[in-house]
Amino acid sequence: MKKYGLQRAPLYFEQFQICSHCCRPSATSLSSAKGTNCKPIRSLAQLVSTFSDWRAQYLKMAEAALPTKTTCKISQALIECPICLKWFINPKILNCHHSFCQKCLQELVFNQNPKTGFIICPECREKTKIPVKGVSALLNSFFLSSLIDDVINLEGPNQRPKTESSKCQKHTDQELRCHCDTCDLLMCVICAFLDHKDHNLTKTTDCVKSFRQAVEAKFDECHRHFQQVDNSINKSDKRLQLMVDRTLADILAKEEEKVAKLRNESRLLRERVTEIGQDRIKEFKSIRSSNQDKMNVGKEIVASVNHLMLHADGVELLDLKLKVMHNLTFHKELQFQTVQRKKSFIRFKCHDVTDADIGEILVEWEVKTEFGKCGEGEGEFKRAVNVACFSDGDIVVCDYERLLSTFTSKGSYKSTGVQSGTEDGKLKRPFDVVVTSNDLLLVIDGPDVKVYDRELRYIRQFRPSQNQVAGQSTLGGIVVDKKDRIAVVDLKRKVISLHNMDGSIISSIHHAEIGNPCGLSVSSYERLIFTNYHNMKLVCVDFMGNEVFNISTSIGGKPAKPLGVCCDDVGYFCVSVHCGERGPCEIHHYNASGEHIGCLARGLYSPQGMTFTPTGDLIVAERYSVKILHQ
Repeated sequence: MKKYGLQRAPLYFEQFQICSHCCRPSATSLSSAKGTNCKPIRSLAQLVSTFSDWRAQYLKMAEAALPTKTTCKISQALIECPICLKWFINPKILNCHHSFCQKCLQELVFNQNPKTGFIICPECREKTKIPVKGVSALLNSFFLSSLIDDVINLEGPNQRPKTESSKCQKHTDQELRCHCDTCDLLMCVICAFLDHKDHNLTKTTDCVKSFRQAVEAKFDECHRHFQQVDNSINKSDKRLQLMVDRTLADILAKEEEKVAKLRNESRLLRERVTEIGQDRIKEFKSIRSSNQDKMNVGKEIVASVNHLMLHADGVELLDLKLKVMHNLTFHKELQFQTVQRKKSFIRFKCHDVTDADIGEILVEWEVKTEFGKCGEGEGEFKRAVNVACFSDGDIVVCDYERLLSTFTSKGSYKSTGVQSGTEDGKLKRPFDVVVTSNDLLLVIDGPDVKVYDRELRYIRQFRPSQNQVAGQSTLGGIVVDKKDRIAVVDLKRKVISLHNMDGSIISSIHHAEIGNPCGLSVSSYERLIFTNYHNMKLVCVDFMGNEVFNISTSIGGKPAKPLGVCCDDVGYFCVSVHCGERGPCEIHHYNASGEHIGCLARGLYSPQGMTFTPTGDLIVAERYSVKILHQ
């Protein structure tokens, strides 16, 4: 009213006239208004009434103009359901983020195969699983609902199409204008008055407003929770980065420490090897010098004899014959020194890298542990012919007279005998024993190979010579490689047969040097090494039967009889040899090519079967006892 100067109307009303048609003030007099289109206002009440009518008309015109601006900014595609092409009513969101009316989706589900269990989006064909409670349980699109409500508020409530759900089912001409908070139901005014008069009732619009506020409050709460979680994740992320950097630094520091320690250990080992080599080279030089001095004495004697032979006549030579011939036996008195072959052996054995060391220098072996004696009591032997070792170091001793006995890695007695409920599982006269990679025990018992678990419980058996006539086969040794392929030697047939764990045959290898007795071993190079006791031979063949080497065995240059043999992890092998039937016994060391390295042990009584422990020690069955040797 200030704009039109109406605040001064009571004082200067006579100076203005206002058209009741256009509501515009004029400075003309009342008398001059006669004959014009404007109708003069003659009282203040008439002025207020006229202005109120004009304001209502102006607002109506403004409201009529707004929808045009709103609808031109909002695309109809945003507020129309792609199925019914009408404004969304209770829009639901699918997994692909496309929205449709709830009723349209219900009709879509009703018309498809009920066993499908999915809603196929009409827009992109992506599948959305139907909730257990039906389409109504899908996510609501509050954004679309709010958008449509805003458009309706701007363009007028009559713009939204009426739906059947907005009418009362009992009073079909009545709108659902009330909400019972007590029953959580929409109803018309009549139902509210008749059936819910004592309940807490609110207008539908107020209820919707309250609901939207609650939704917004929930969203705000969710957003606050998200912010808290996100802040927590950010903190965790920063803390993780710090911890990762710190851990990497610790690992690098430990790496440097370990590397420095390994380098120091390597330096000490290299210095030790160099020292051993230098000491032995000095020893060799000293022996060579001593022998050279003795040889020089011999040369002088030979020179004297040659001089005599040139200048003396025949009579003098015959007179000096005895003296000359005696002088020519000087080599017996010189006593040239020799070098033990073991002095030329030195090797490095690598260990798994630990805090202790990286490996050791192999020079000589000594007895670490010895257990057992002749007898029939616990831990005693009548004839210990072979040994095997489990992965934990426990030892199994095969006694040709007293079945099997088990001991700890330190030689403490555990048990004797096998456990079997059948006659097949009982051992009659075991001759050889070996352990597989998964700690199964293979035992030669007569013509059969019997299988037991590590508790000596019988499992099964197989016969390597199934098609042979009884009495024509004598099994004399068994070994197993890292792939659990079993090799069994048949002494009578002079054949080594290769088998799978189930006993099925892989191949057979015939060789004329197989004799009785015969020690057998297998190397990591798929080679079989066996001994010929009477011919004093050591023979190596590959799995195809091709001979790799065939060498003679000896002690101090004298032929010696080999018996037991076993290979280590790198293909080197040990052989027990002795001179005569009960002569001194030694264990000799050979490389993978069959070249003699040196003597590992002396003074043994009657070593037969041998095997290595998981830690690299050598276990030897010595008829009445068992010895564990280490470097």
